[in-house]
Amino acid sequence: MKEKFTDRLYRNVQPIWRKNHEHPFVTGIGDGTLERGKFIHYMKQDYVYLIEYAKLFAIGAQKANDLVTMERFANILHDTLHFEMELHRQYAAEFGITREELETTTPTPMNLAYTSYMLKVAGNGTLAELVACLLPCAWDYWEIGKLLEFKYGETLRDNPYRQWVETYSSETFGEGAKWLIQLMDELADGKTDRELNRLEEHFQVTSKFEYLFWEMNDKKEDWPL
Repeated sequence: MKEKFTDRLYRNVQPIWRKNHEHPFVTGIGDGTLERGKFIHYMKQDYVYLIEYAKLFAIGAQKANDLVTMERFANILHDTLHFEMELHRQYAAEFGITREELETTTPTPMNLAYTSYMLKVAGNGTLAELVACLLPCAWDYWEIGKLLEFKYGETLRDNPYRQWVETYSSETFGEGAKWLIQLMDELADGKTDRELNRLEEHFQVTSKFEYLFWEMNDKKEDWPL
């Protein structure tokens, strides 16, 4: 049986994703020991990240080759702007973060580099390249959510970050990740080795950016001046 392209992506990215899964910020969410200030820093940075990330779905709708794909991208964009970001605001409020604080947050250099990379690829590249950039965030967050739920499930009841784990381990979130995985395989079909290598390069780079995102929040990094 022919290997799916996403099977190859998954296999080859494991050294990076293991670093993500073992990062102190991630394990701190899982066991509830993460410093509150670090999570607040993360919530603010993740909010402005989502604003830029959502633009990728708009570009995806524009680059879609059929109405079904266009509609799916449009629906994800709508859900991100009207539901996911509202849930983010509600959850942030539990940590004393106001909507004004979220929306006036300045993205850190790393955050800006990550989103700028994805938007540049999305604007200049193919739909397949766009999906290769989108996929690590959605797929690895789902992996992390399931991992933390499995490892810390019995203690999550008293965990201040329980809602985060429940959100990203949920089947609802997983459905979006699975759709992108399926779309990636469809778009990769028939591509040359050179094109597939280019897609994998984007996937690997954005997976590394995911690690740097955890690192940035763990150290509460910001602009030096």
